[in-house]
Amino acid sequence: MSSLLIKNIKTLAQTRDHIDAPLRGKEMAELPTIDNAFFLIENGKISDFGEMKDCPTNADETIDASGKMVFPCWCDSHTHLVFAATREGEFVDRIKGLTYQEIAQRGGGILNSARRLRDTPEEVLLEDAYARLQEVIRQGTGAIEIKSGYGLTLESELKMLRVIRQLKGMTDATIKATFLGAHALPPEFKENRNGYIDLIINEMIPRIADEGLADYCDVFCEKVAFTPQETERIIETGLKYGLRPKIHTNQFNCMGGIQAAIRHNALSVDHLEVVNEEEIAALQAAPNTIATLLPSAPFFLNDHYPPVRKLMDADIPIALATDYNPGSSPSGKMSFVVSLACVKMRMIPEEAINAATLNGAFAIDCQQDMGSITRGKSANFFITKKISSLAQLPYSFGSNLVEQVFIQGKKV
Repeated sequence: MSSLLIKNIKTLAQTRDHIDAPLRGKEMAELPTIDNAFFLIENGKISDFGEMKDCPTNADETIDASGKMVFPCWCDSHTHLVFAATREGEFVDRIKGLTYQEIAQRGGGILNSARRLRDTPEEVLLEDAYARLQEVIRQGTGAIEIKSGYGLTLESELKMLRVIRQLKGMTDATIKATFLGAHALPPEFKENRNGYIDLIINEMIPRIADEGLADYCDVFCEKVAFTPQETERIIETGLKYGLRPKIHTNQFNCMGGIQAAIRHNALSVDHLEVVNEEEIAALQAAPNTIATLLPSAPFFLNDHYPPVRKLMDADIPIALATDYNPGSSPSGKMSFVVSLACVKMRMIPEEAINAATLNGAFAIDCQQDMGSITRGKSANFFITKKISSLAQLPYSFGSNLVEQVFIQGKKV
């Protein structure tokens, strides 16, 4: 049995017993901590923790964390980490005044990424994605969801999902794969929407399920992408093949995507930059669906932020994620997302940390093993540099305060 003891921790954060439901409402502001703490890991699992007066004396390895804090790793529940090329040209176009929708309508955006991905060999995609994955792990992410959706053909979607499967075997971090073939309408189906949806339903989903390539099924339900009715057709098929829905919706418009997702027990509805009262009421009646907010997307697009306080006041569970992608959020840094949540959405640090750890774990169904300092869970955590308080983590948004990261008890 191998053991690691971390002692003299200034503050050990997110210390909890077993928890069965995501945090909501006033619970979001409650972040349990232990000051002057110890933390014991055995065989990659959290074995014990508590006050230093109860600290064990024997371990194979000991780290003195005087003046430092320990947090569970971030759980990033919405990313597009596998892509072929960056899109800084569109970044400049937006600076010059073009909107996201205008860029998409002229063949940019997702379609731009799809063209490049189709021409990129699988091994190149894997090499680039692995480098990005290693970067975000070093920044404190221990669990991550990665979507397809830049293929938009059967072979290219399979290629993306095979890359994600290979990534799972290259790291001890937890990776969940989501099929997002309904990310945009490919140009070859411009005059045949039903033909592309039939391709997703009759060929893509059965093949992906047969090869065990995805955990979830996603649809971009927006005016520039797919209608709520089309969304329901696709996620109904996904459910038949064991793929629970996680839905992109309400990034730009309120158009029934939330209700469509909830009718099919979606694990999460993601974006929600715009939400009306009817949709908030629908989410209140769906306690198993997480509202995943992606503040770095409106930051990068210079758009408005989700109405998080309205959602929280309605007791809707909130998660935070990066939306890491080459077009609207080219960063996988979860600590910056936490800072944005505080600065731009006025979440207090405790709320934002809860949303980025425990509720993020619920949003990818790995709460039994991730998201909190709980006995028996995987020892995925990070040690900060010397900091004065919890609030310094989002306050110092330009600094890297993560000093050491451990995945399953092993230092990265």
